[in-house]
Amino acid sequence: MAKEKCPECPKCLPGWLVQFGDLMSLLLTFFILLLSMAVMDKKKVEEYFDVMKKAMGFIDSSTDVQTQSDKYSTESSNSQSDDIESTSLEDAVAETAEEVTEVVQQMNDSTTEDTEQIQIEKGKNEFTLDIPSTIMFEEGKYELSNANSKRFIAKIARVIRTMPHAFNIEIIGHTSTNTFTSENIPRDNWDISALRSISVVKELIKNRIDPGTLKVAAYSSYHPKSEMAIDNRRVEMRFFSGNNQEDVLGEENFFDRLE
Repeated sequence: MAKEKCPECPKCLPGWLVQFGDLMSLLLTFFILLLSMAVMDKKKVEEYFDVMKKAMGFIDSSTDVQTQSDKYSTESSNSQSDDIESTSLEDAVAETAEEVTEVVQQMNDSTTEDTEQIQIEKGKNEFTLDIPSTIMFEEGKYELSNANSKRFIAKIARVIRTMPHAFNIEIIGHTSTNTFTSENIPRDNWDISALRSISVVKELIKNRIDPGTLKVAAYSSYHPKSEMAIDNRRVEMRFFSGNNQEDVLGEENFFDRLE
C-alpha cells in the first residue's frame, strides 16, 4: 500500500517570539515590584526640580528650591490675608451704608415736599451723605438749633457705634457763591462753612463718637456741586476706612517731587 503524503501545514510563528513575550512580561512585573517597594528621596527630588527650573530659567541659579517655596508660600498667604481683609472691609462699608440709607430715608420722609432731600453717594470702601444746609441750619447761621437735625445726627451716630468696623468721619462745609461779609463772626463764607462743620462734629461727639475719628474741612464756595446756588449750600458727611486715608497720605505729592 502506498504511503499517503502528509499535507503541508501552515507556517507557524518563530519559536523565539513566545520566549521574548514571556521575558517582557517578567521584566514589567519586575519593575512594578521595584516601584512598589521603592522609597522616594524627597531631597533628591527637590534637587532634580531645582536643576530643571534653573535650566529652564524659572528661578535664579543662586536660589534654591526651599527659598523659592518659602517666598511663594509667604506671598500667597499675604495675598490671601489682604483679600480677606479687603472683603471684610467692603462688607462692613456696604452694611453701614445700608443702615445709614434707612436713616436718611426716614429723615427724607419726615421733611416737607418743598424741602431738599439728603442724598447718599457710595464709593469704594466709603460713602458720603450730602445734606442740604436748609435742613441743618437757618440761613446765615451755623448753630444746630433744629431738633430734627440733632435727632438725625444721633441716629447716624448710633449706627456708627454699632458697626464692627471703625470709620473715620470727615465733615465738609460748603456755601454758595454769594458774597457775605460781616465785622462779627461769621465774617465770610469761609467762617460759615467751617463753623457749620464744627457744629456737626461737636454734635457727633455729644453722641459718643470718638473725636479721634472726626475731621473738619471747609471749602467755602470753591467746590461747587452745580451751577445752582441752592445745591452748593450743603454739609457733607464722608465715612471712610482708616486704610483709605493711609493710602492717600502715602502717595507722592507735589512737594515730594520738588526735592
